[in-house]
Amino acid sequence: MKQSFLIILLIAAGICRANPEPPAKDKRPNIILILADDLGYSDLGCFGGEVQTPNLDQMAKAGIRFTQFYNISRCCPTRASLLTGMYNHDAGIGDMTTQKDNQAYKGHLGKDVVTIAEVLKEAGYQTAMTGKWHVSNTITQPNKEAQLRWLNHQEQHPLFSPIEQYPTNRGFDKYYGTIWGVVDFFDPFSLVEGTQPVTKVPEDYYHTDAINDKAASYIRDMAKEDEPFFLYVAQNAPHWPLHALPEDIEKYKNTYTKGWEAIREARFSRMAKMGLVDPKVTKLSPRHPDEISWADNPNKAWDARAMAVHAAMIDRMDQGIGRIFAALKETNELDNTLIVFLSDNGASAELCERYGPGFDRPGATRDGREIAYNTDKSVLPGPQTTFFSIGPHWANVANTPYRLWKSQSTEGGIHTPMIVSWPAAIKQKGSINSSRVSHVMDFMATFIELAGATYPKSYKGNTILPLEGKSFVSALKGKKDNGHEILFNEHEGAKYARQQNWKLVMTQGQKKWSLYDLSKDPTELDDLAAQFPEKVKSLSESWNNWARQHHVLPKPR
Repeated sequence: MKQSFLIILLIAAGICRANPEPPAKDKRPNIILILADDLGYSDLGCFGGEVQTPNLDQMAKAGIRFTQFYNISRCCPTRASLLTGMYNHDAGIGDMTTQKDNQAYKGHLGKDVVTIAEVLKEAGYQTAMTGKWHVSNTITQPNKEAQLRWLNHQEQHPLFSPIEQYPTNRGFDKYYGTIWGVVDFFDPFSLVEGTQPVTKVPEDYYHTDAINDKAASYIRDMAKEDEPFFLYVAQNAPHWPLHALPEDIEKYKNTYTKGWEAIREARFSRMAKMGLVDPKVTKLSPRHPDEISWADNPNKAWDARAMAVHAAMIDRMDQGIGRIFAALKETNELDNTLIVFLSDNGASAELCERYGPGFDRPGATRDGREIAYNTDKSVLPGPQTTFFSIGPHWANVANTPYRLWKSQSTEGGIHTPMIVSWPAAIKQKGSINSSRVSHVMDFMATFIELAGATYPKSYKGNTILPLEGKSFVSALKGKKDNGHEILFNEHEGAKYARQQNWKLVMTQGQKKWSLYDLSKDPTELDDLAAQFPEKVKSLSESWNNWARQHHVLPKPR
């Protein structure tokens, strides 16, 4: 009898070993990071704009808006800092993606830094990316004619940058997007899937839709697995060229006929009502001295159309983000997914039509139609056969209430709209965090803390630089967190040092530092440098020390 009972127990144990219980699903949060390109501070509806962004507005209602969040003021340096948790010079991209030295100006992410994807992958996360990479050296053809044939899709080449610098070789399991920065939204150059060039797109292709739809498909695939996922969605919109679908442009055909001043004042008024700015402290900065009034503008129809296309590009991006949210709901992943949305820099004042074709700008479509770069305003923006941008007048509006724009270290260049949503964890829904001074390099530390990951001292045989960003998880939990006591920046001569509320800043071409007290003057209108020379001296010395330590100076030429 005892022997029979023992046999039964052994058989039962064997069955258990043969059919073990499935492992429990990892309960760590999924993480989605969505980065817009050249989006102005006040473009979104939830930041005071008139553009229809219902999905991002809903995200703001369910989460937190951060109003003191900083970027690097330009596309690729911001991306380098965001991905690595480092100041961009330490990440290897001091300015753009052309290599100038082997240290701060490599023009690509160095081997002495790791990406968020590499760290989270080591911690057991699935990783995927869609959209704009723009943190690798650009391979070009030997002359302009050959380069234009490539840009115009008249000939093919296998690589757009060294393959070891592609996203799938920097921690991402899956990737769909463009390796370079500028794209034709209807037929983008440098489009790849994994490492393979995408040599043809459908006739109805629109890049913003493709980025977001591919992101949604990645979510559906990754949600089937037990491990959490990290998804980086790097939008190209609303970076120039002004390319949008006719039905989206139609929504805004009359919106901007009111002109620059009226739209800007209306935005500021809405921002005040939302609590994003305190009108008793924050003043609407004067328009740039070179800007003409709307009444004196001889090109009202063209300019109203240009901003309508800019709005349409943002609108379409929001529609696609809505499909990402829908995929999360469909897979029951929404509640336990941390979602972050921000812009890489302020809106751009560049007049891309003056550049003409070359380097990253095509001269003709795939089927041979010439692309217009007219400066005489005789061609309206929007279609594939045009390459235009909104220019400084509208960039000033997009960055309401701040001064200047992309590439500058004034608030209009470096101040980013930032929204965080995490339904299962954020209790202070719809709140505005105006106290924490944050920076794009903070994402690495934040995501490491949430994932229970470890920042490495070495990776693939390379010694890794110490992490520079700071986690803002405590701010997500509603705790007091002032963030960075001091921050620095430099981009092509524009620079700043911010210590608590004091900000020392120098614009491109300026020879003297300006000093502002941001607690009383957030829009940098009252230069206090002459009143507080000792503060200028101490902050400028701090900036110089930072620049030496981070190999900013002497800047290679």
